[in-house]
Formats: sequence, structure tokens, C-alpha cells
Amino acid sequence: MSLPTAGLPADRILDDLRALRAGDLPTHGGRTLAYVYDSGLSGLDELAAGAHALASSTNGLDPTAFPSLLRMENDIVAAASALLGGGPATVGTVTSGGTESCMLAVHAARASRGDVTRPRIVVPSTAHAAFHKAAHYFHVEVATVPVSPDTFTADPEAMAAAIDDRTVLVVVSAPSYAHGVVDPVVPVAAAARERGVRCHVDACIGGWVLPYFRALGEDVPDFDLSVPGVTSLSVDLHKYAYCPKGTSVLLHADADLRRPQFFASASWPGYTMLNSTLQSTRSGGPLAAAWAVLNHLGDDGYRSLASTVLSATRTLRAGIATMDGLRLQGDPRSTLLSVAADADDFDVFTVADEMTERGWYLQPQFGFESSAPNLHLTVTAANHGTEELLLADLAAAVASARRSGPVTMGPEVTSTIAGLDPAELTPEAFGALLAMAGMTKVAAPKRMAEVNAMLAVAPPPLRERLLVEFLSVLYTPGS
Repeated sequence: MSLPTAGLPADRILDDLRALRAGDLPTHGGRTLAYVYDSGLSGLDELAAGAHALASSTNGLDPTAFPSLLRMENDIVAAASALLGGGPATVGTVTSGGTESCMLAVHAARASRGDVTRPRIVVPSTAHAAFHKAAHYFHVEVATVPVSPDTFTADPEAMAAAIDDRTVLVVVSAPSYAHGVVDPVVPVAAAARERGVRCHVDACIGGWVLPYFRALGEDVPDFDLSVPGVTSLSVDLHKYAYCPKGTSVLLHADADLRRPQFFASASWPGYTMLNSTLQSTRSGGPLAAAWAVLNHLGDDGYRSLASTVLSATRTLRAGIATMDGLRLQGDPRSTLLSVAADADDFDVFTVADEMTERGWYLQPQFGFESSAPNLHLTVTAANHGTEELLLADLAAAVASARRSGPVTMGPEVTSTIAGLDPAELTPEAFGALLAMAGMTKVAAPKRMAEVNAMLAVAPPPLRERLLVEFLSVLYTPGS
């Protein structure tokens, strides 16, 4: 593609955009149980879009130039702090998303320990990949501690034993993404505190819904900034605060803990660069949209939405637990469900394909440690009222997968994968694997069971390398 010589009419451009969007997963209606969060409330999108438009041309690079952004950010941080056990000294920052919040928590911890030449972080094996990304970018070692094979929660004693003199941060999840379980934050944070090490709670998904679950009578373990030893916490607003994409909050227990996160540079002839996040220029649009949605829904609105999603989660959990051939992994305490096969005459990757054909997207997850291959469901308020339909389609999908039988890898594919060295994977070898998977070009086929089964055979380092190669080709013009 090249730019048109003469600009196109606005209505044609919007029509083209609508045509492009027609091939995407649906973002509303509760049919896509990953990636998107739908409140099901009418008018909320319009409010957010209007607020976004009013502030989209402002720039958070300089809060003194746009004091409206400073006011909105402080308002949002104060609301998050009040919800999540913050005290008078608590401070925070609005970021672009959970990954940036987690990366900044790692960076602040690393920067605060300049005396450590080979800093490391201690994480349970279920910690979000964002922490591995932070380690990749900031040259930090990761000490990964296996979780309980039955509950998938962090092992407090093993986490404490992994802390050493080079540890700059300990991480726990509330909840972890893969299984929706809440780690034992209290003993892990206590162990970190005893060693003088920071402890971060990744509450990106649960932070805006677990406090309301507790208010509704659910037994929610202590996990927030009120827990002694917890020094920082991340919570995404574009998840269960139902704000548009692009807003998360990173809270620190006090300003001294946050200070290493900031960046300033006066060593050039231009303006003195001063940043609170990884970004410099930041559109005020997402911030304004989040501020508008938070103020519109208010505490009562979020309590009502939490009640709605709690009801939907309970119904789906109960239905799946009694469904022939399926089982839930762990004891989910939030809105995330991990559904594995309880028989060997079908596989969950085929179930995912069958659900896609029925208009639902359930996210496949590969086996890891004691966690079997499974399907991930992120339940939102929009799923309320469609639970029985989803369960009926899921039962039909399992029946269809049984008729098809489990996906098997031929010996040629298995041996080819076994002989691959991730460090030496060539484009030719990658192309041969695509052909074996029935893919003539780098584009996802309608049915992914065979591709997922192939990836499942590959050990994680090779899977990472294959997917990086896939991504590289995918993001090539004309591919």
C-alpha cells in the first residue's frame, strides 16, 4: 500500500474501516471471553468516546501545560488508592496498561538497588509474562518458583526461600491470569518485608472487582496495600473498571518507593525531559475517558456490575463443573476460569475451534507444569443472561470434539520439532513447519487445533522462537 495521491473522502475512509473491522472478534455482547471487557451498559462507550475526543490532542508529557490531565490523573490515583487499601502516603501513576505498570514496578525496584550488580526478581511460575518482559528489557534475572500443583497458588515457603541478597522484588498475583486464583499475599509479603525487599501485587485484573466481591460477601483473601510488606500494586482500568483500552494504575505505598520510576534528563540543548512512565508523549484521551467512566459509574455502579459478573461467573463455574468431560483447574476466586479436559477421547483445542464456529472465542492455553492444556474464560458483566447458551454450546462443542477424536501429531512433525534448535531456526525451517500445519501463508486458519497441537509439542523456548518468527513475518507489509 502507498498513500493515495489525493486524499480520500471521510465517509469512504470510515466505510473502509468498518469493512476491516468486520473480520475482528466481537468486542461487545460477551462472545469474546479474552482480551475485551464489556460492561453491557448502554451509553458508556459514547461517554468514553466523547471524553476521549475532548482530550485526545493534549499531551501528558508536561502536566504544567495541561493541568486538566494532572487533575484527572490525581483523581484516578486517589480513587484507586481508596479502593485498594492505600494510606495517606500512597502515590501512583496512570500508565498505558498492565504490562507497563508491571514493568515500571520492576524498574523502580531495580533502580532503587544500585548496589546490586545482578539484580533478580522472585516470581511464582504463574506470574504474568509481563514480568519476564520487564526482565528482558531491564536485564534482570528471574527466579521462577513452582506453584502448588493442585491449587496453582504461590508456595509461601518456597517463595521465601528463593529470596537472596540480589533480590530486588517479589511478585504475587491477585488473581493469576491462567487460573484465576489469588496467591497467598500475606505470608509472601511478610517474607519480603523481613528481608527488606519490595513486594508487588499484580492485581491488574482483580484489583477493581475483588474489593466489590468482598463487599458482596465473597471470601476474598487479603491482597492489597493494607497488607504489611506490600509496597506496590497494579490495577487496570480497562479491565473491570470497564474503561477504554489504554489505562492502568501503578500504586506505590509512598513517594520514596516511586521516585526511582521517574526519569529526567537535562543533558541536551532542548527542553528538560521529565517522565513518570515509559512513555514521553502521552495522549490525554485515554486518561480523560477513564476519568469520565469512573465518575459516571461511581461506587454503586461498580458494586452493581460486580454483582452481575459474580452471578455470571458462579453460573458458568457450576455448569462447567458438572459437564461431562470437563473440569475446572484450581479454585478461582475472581472472574477467570481455566477449563481442562477430564477425558482423553478429545482435546480442548478442538473444543476451542468448535466454539469459534458457534460464535464464541475461548482462549487456548498450553500445558505447563501441572496445568493441563485448557481453555481460558474471562467472564464480564455482559455474559450475564447468556450463561445457559454458552454452556449449551460448550456441551455441544465437547460432543463434536469427541466425534472428531484428539488431535495427533504425525511422526514426521514430531521428529522435526524435536530436532529444532530455537537459536538456529531458519526461515526455511519455519516455512516447512507452516506447510506441515496446513498453512500456505502466515495467516491464522479458521481452525487452529492442529497448529495449537503442534505448538504444544514444542518446549517453551522453541514455542517462543516460533511465535517470534510468526510475528516478524506477520508484521511485514504485503504479508
